[in-house]
Amino acid sequence: MMKILITTDLYETKTNGVSLSVRNLSGELRKRGHDVRILTLADNRDSYYENAVYYVGSFSLEKVYPGVRGSIGFGESYIKELIRWKPDIIHSQCEFFTFQFARRIARETGAPILHTYHTLYEQYSSYVISSETISRFLIRKLTKWRLKHTAAVIVPSRKTERVLQNYGVEKRFYVIPTGISLEQHHWRISQAERCAMRRKYGITDDDFVLLSLGRLGAEKNLRKLLLYFSHVYEDAANLKLMIVGDGPEKEILEDLTSRMKISHRVIFTGMVEPSEVQKYYQLGDVFVSASTSETQGLTYAEAAANGLPLVCMRDSCLQGILSNGENGFEFTTLEEFQHYILALLENEELRNNASEHSVVMANNFDKVHFAESVERIYQSLS
Repeated sequence: MMKILITTDLYETKTNGVSLSVRNLSGELRKRGHDVRILTLADNRDSYYENAVYYVGSFSLEKVYPGVRGSIGFGESYIKELIRWKPDIIHSQCEFFTFQFARRIARETGAPILHTYHTLYEQYSSYVISSETISRFLIRKLTKWRLKHTAAVIVPSRKTERVLQNYGVEKRFYVIPTGISLEQHHWRISQAERCAMRRKYGITDDDFVLLSLGRLGAEKNLRKLLLYFSHVYEDAANLKLMIVGDGPEKEILEDLTSRMKISHRVIFTGMVEPSEVQKYYQLGDVFVSASTSETQGLTYAEAAANGLPLVCMRDSCLQGILSNGENGFEFTTLEEFQHYILALLENEELRNNASEHSVVMANNFDKVHFAESVERIYQSLS
């Protein structure tokens, strides 16, 4: 049994990939008999403790980025308590505020820091600094400086490893895709419920639905997806696009669909509860994405686990989850996107084969295997 401290700026945000990863990992580690504690930020200035989670008081940084919070000088008593607890290893999940707490506890206890690098910040820098050159320079410097204090780094894909190596980070890297709870996504809704939910959104039994699910941010490249869809739908009278999620781009995207005169073919559902998300995947016939900002794309794995063929913009993060020609297709041009969508729409056998392959590919992302792999790294470092 090990004493494991996980530090993360994000924990309560249920739809965020980092918080999902922390919840899945901590749950599986506890099942394996480990004493796991989590240090995170509260949603206000009051610090408190609940169910092995230390919430440190924080302040809003909403003007910098939606949902982000910061903390300086809060939760001193909890930091001291964790130092007295003396963890065997500290697993940090974010590079900003709780990383400072992780460093302090590591200095006082001698526990090594294992860090998971979840986010490619260059894709989000426009939210903070308008100059791309300056923002990239600062991100590279900050990342290299932070990670020099770690014993090793987990990355979710080779893509992320290459980015960090280009930053000049010289650490031992472990490539481990973040685990998801496959049980939820292996459960299938009935045909009657599927039809009823589709009718709720104006989808008929004959409609062929392209599904996009995730945060509606500029980095997700949804404007390009809408542009491509506007060309394809002219060739298919029963084609619709369902966009599941919310974010700062929602109004912009809704206005764009209106100006492109495709509002009658595009459905915005808004945010859905995490416990309901598998139902929405199953309303679609094909999962689509034009994003190149993902470190690994957990929504791709979830969509695959729900049996959807994938049609995604070519990106190295797709390695291990999209096998071109088997469970879907990678595209780089409008012409390729059109060809693959129409092929899946018109060829039921191709679609069914891709669906079966998707379910098999998704097994690589099982949270049990994820926890086992991380546990082995803990043991090698402690």
